Amino acid sequence: MKIMVDKGACQGHGRCAAFAPDLYDLDDDGYCAVTELQVPTGQEPDAVAGEGSCPERAITLID
Repeated sequence: MKIMVDKGACQGHGRCAAFAPDLYDLDDDGYCAVTELQVPTGQEPDAVAGEGSCPERAITLID
């Protein structure tokens, strides 16, 4: 599974990092610093929780 983040859609709510801090890093302004990340085995539920928490739908998961 891969995380893809649309940096243009991210509004800096930081909810992804609140649900999955090991996967979704935030930059100094509170925006998601991740643009693309391969999800480590076993952390798929965290990736899904982070994706689902984004009110802007800026996060896409690809199998």
